Amino acid sequence: MNVQDLFARYQAGERDFQNVNLSGADLTEAELQGINLSYADLSGANLSAAKLNGANLTGANLTGANLSGTIFNRATLIDAILIESDLSWADLGETNLTGADLSNANMKMTIIIRARFKDTTMPDGTQR
Repeated sequence: MNVQDLFARYQAGERDFQNVNLSGADLTEAELQGINLSYADLSGANLSAAKLNGANLTGANLTGANLSGTIFNRATLIDAILIESDLSWADLGETNLTGADLSNANMKMTIIIRARFKDTTMPDGTQR
């Protein structure tokens, strides 16, 4: 599946994108700027090194997803489920993670400058 297929299927009402492989994909192309994948099931997805600048992933299920090196600048991950996801080397700069669940997520070397973590469950299980 490519980015255009994902976007078209989402627009048609599909939300189940488990195990999709979009490693290195640019989801911020001009026509997809700020792509909306809210409430999508992206569990087990490989989005490593993808560009998700400004994406709306509110309520998305990213359990066990490979998000290493992914760029999320100014993305919205409110109430997103990121349990056991790999966010190593990801850029969460200015990302809103209010209410997100990062339980057991790998956040080694993750950039979190100006990210919002209100009521977020952190990797160690604590609330921030």
